[in-house]
Amino acid sequence: MADHLKYLIPKLAGQRLIVLGDVMLDEYVTGRATRLSREAPVPVLEFESRQWIPGGAANPAANIVALGSYVLQIGVIGEDAEAAALRQVLRARGIDTTALIPDIGRPTTVKTRIMAQMGLRFPQQLARLDRLSREPISALIEQKVCALLANHLPNVDALLLSDYHVGLLTPSLVTEARRLAGEHGVSLTADAQGQLDKYRGFTLVKCNADEARDYLRRDIFSDDAFAAAALELCQRLELKGAMVITRGPDGATVADCDKAVAHIPAPAIADVYDTVGAGDTTIAVLTLAIGAGATYFEATTLANYASGLVVRHVGNYTPSPDELARALESESDYDH
Repeated sequence: MADHLKYLIPKLAGQRLIVLGDVMLDEYVTGRATRLSREAPVPVLEFESRQWIPGGAANPAANIVALGSYVLQIGVIGEDAEAAALRQVLRARGIDTTALIPDIGRPTTVKTRIMAQMGLRFPQQLARLDRLSREPISALIEQKVCALLANHLPNVDALLLSDYHVGLLTPSLVTEARRLAGEHGVSLTADAQGQLDKYRGFTLVKCNADEARDYLRRDIFSDDAFAAAALELCQRLELKGAMVITRGPDGATVADCDKAVAHIPAPAIADVYDTVGAGDTTIAVLTLAIGAGATYFEATTLANYASGLVVRHVGNYTPSPDELARALESESDYDH
């Protein structure tokens, strides 16, 4: 299995995708903890660094580019300094930002994490401050997004929707995206993060275990329960390909439209430092692997290895093809 997955890695490159979703700027402000404040029971940090990286729907786009494929990012930003910073960060990663739509009526979404350097391998997160609007986009902005999709879908291999519930992916926009993707024969995947009903008729949908429990309104813990849940979601959502439920350290459960089910174990990971961004990497690799001709079960296995690399770092991390190949080799050596 590992040898076949390694053979797939070069095929992740050279594809053309649109990533549509809630783009964000992730800001990390790091300081060294020096003492406790006299004003409140909190540490005093002396500023050391500020880092901006792609967040939200921009993170799967960054993962796709890191694996050698082209991405057109479609999303909504404000008309503010943070929008300029986000554009700069995305361009530096090689992401096409020409389809980012400015909206004076909303801020650019920014998630600021306050990190304390306390002598450990990685800094520790103390707090997060979000700057955003959850208001649905206006009809005018939605028309602009639909026009961009209609213009660019004939030239891409896949459309990936990344939903962070910050107002962009309205039910009507998702419906139009599905129609246009079907019209042009484009693979359609989604990281739903809840609100699964919107994503009926997609090629593949991913959610995590908690989101599956919330949607189905029942406890899901055993392998058999996850198998039943994945099959039910695949059928209820009328998916064309597969449903993937990610399960953290327990891997993932996949059900396809032929009612085949598999539990894909997570690779062995000695140290987990931060799970932020692992789901973004998963949907990016799933989408690319399907485009490369992998089965849904192979795609999920490869995505598990990729997300296993992410959790060994703090913040959103984009594995390279070489890192992914080495991860497969080390697991293969371990198996033998």
